[in-house]
Amino acid sequence: MKKFATELRGKTVMTNDGQILGMIENFIIDTKTGKLLDVLVIPAEEIEPRLFKVDAQGRIILPFTGLKAIKDVVVMNIE
Repeated sequence: MKKFATELRGKTVMTNDGQILGMIENFIIDTKTGKLLDVLVIPAEEIEPRLFKVDAQGRIILPFTGLKAIKDVVVMNIE
């Protein structure tokens, strides 16, 4: 299934065991290849951002390859 990035922005991101990580705010794209690399997530209040890789604004950086859109949420496969 193909989706536009604008359809994913604002969606809730959760782990495969149901923990809410936050909300998708933006994406990191390789400008040379056009490949979508990472997703920037505004962390939920109950999440400790220090447990994740974060950017200068405190957004969680998640690899795009680990995401799967399911209805109104996006599931992150964290191992």
